[in-house]
Amino acid sequence: MSRRPTTPTLVLAVLAPCLLVLGIWLGAHPRWLLDPVADVLVGNEDARVVAEALDEIEDSYFRELDRTDLANAAIAGAVRTLDDRFSAYFTPREYRAFQDATNSRFSGVGLAVRGVKRGLRVETVYDDSPADRAGIRVGDIVTTAAGRSLAGRPEQASTALIKGPAGTAVTLRVRRDGRTLTKRVTRATISIPVVAGEAERAGGERVSHIALATFSSGAHGELATAIRRARDAGSKGIVLDLRGNGGGLVKEAQLVASAFLADGPIVTTKGRTVPARTLEAIGQPVAGKLPLVVLVDGGTASASEIVAGALQDRDRATIVGTKTFGKGVFQEVIPLSNGGALDITVGQYFTPDGRNLGGSGTKTGDGIAADVRAEDDPETEEVDEALQEALDVLARRL
Repeated sequence: MSRRPTTPTLVLAVLAPCLLVLGIWLGAHPRWLLDPVADVLVGNEDARVVAEALDEIEDSYFRELDRTDLANAAIAGAVRTLDDRFSAYFTPREYRAFQDATNSRFSGVGLAVRGVKRGLRVETVYDDSPADRAGIRVGDIVTTAAGRSLAGRPEQASTALIKGPAGTAVTLRVRRDGRTLTKRVTRATISIPVVAGEAERAGGERVSHIALATFSSGAHGELATAIRRARDAGSKGIVLDLRGNGGGLVKEAQLVASAFLADGPIVTTKGRTVPARTLEAIGQPVAGKLPLVVLVDGGTASASEIVAGALQDRDRATIVGTKTFGKGVFQEVIPLSNGGALDITVGQYFTPDGRNLGGSGTKTGDGIAADVRAEDDPETEEVDEALQEALDVLARRL
C-alpha cells in the first residue's frame, strides 16, 4: 500500500522547479542580486559586469534584441581582441558547418581558400561545383559574403559565411585583376575529393602524382590507399602535392607523415597550458622507401607544413616549389555549452630540427624554403611548370 506524500514533501515538490527557474533567471540577470549571492550564481566581478551590461543593452536599447545574439556577439568580440586571425568563435550553426567541413562533406559552393588581408584567396575551385559554374577562378579574392565584409575576419569565420544549407543562395563579391565582380551562387552538398592520384613519367619510369587537398578526418587512409594503388601499378616514386593545402587536424598530419617515415619524431607541440609532447611516426610506412618529392607553395600551411617540415628535416623528401605560408601555431577546438565552440590558438609547433615556421606570436614567419624552387605559370593552362620540375627532381632520385 503506497503512502501519500506529507505536506512538507508536497510543498518541496512544487517549489523545487520554481526555485530552479528563479535561480537560472537570476543568474542571467545579476543586477537583481546582492553581491555575495551574485558571486555564487554568476562568478567573479568581471563576469557579473559582462552579464549586467548585456542586461542593460537588452532592456534599454531602442529596438528589441535577441539575448542569444548579444551573447554570441560578446564572445566573438572577446576573440577579436586577441588580434589573432587563426582564432575564432563559432556560433552553433557555424560549428556544425565546421564539423561537416572537417569530415570533408558540407553544404557550400566548392572552394578551397586561404585567408588574406582583404578576405579569402581562392586556391582551388572544385570541378562542376556551384563556384565553378558561377565562373569563380583560382586567384580571385572573395571580399564579401552575404553582405558582410571578410577583411580582417578569421578564415574559419569567413568560410562559415559562405557555407549554408544546400539549395540556398549566397552573394559573393570577388576582386579579379583590379575589378570587382558580384557572383550569386546556389549552395550544394559538396564532397571534397581529399586525394587525387594520376600516373606520370619521370626519367622514363612510371611514377605517381598524388595531391592531398586537406588534412580532414580520415585523410591518411585515403592517401594510404592511393599509395598502395600506385605501388601495385608499378610506380617507382611519388610526388606528394601539398600546394594549396591549408592544413587541418594535427593527428592527421602525424598519420600522413607516418606513411613515409618508419619511426622517429614528426612534430613537437608546446603551449602555456598544453603539455609539451612529441608526436612520432606510427606503424609501418606504406610508401616504404619509394623516392619522394613534396610539392609546396604559399598556400601550403599548418598541418601541411608539419608534414613537409618533418620529411625535409628527416631527409626523406626533396621539397620543390615556393616558400610555404609560415604558420607556427596550432589551434584547439573547445565546444561550449550553447552548441558553439571556440577555435583558439593554444600553442606552437616545432619540426624535428626544432624549427618554428611562424613569426613572432601568431604572425606568419619564414615557413619552409623549398630545396628546389619552382612555380606554376597560370598563363600556361596546359602545362604545370612546378609539377614538371618536381618530376625532373624525382627522376634524379630514381
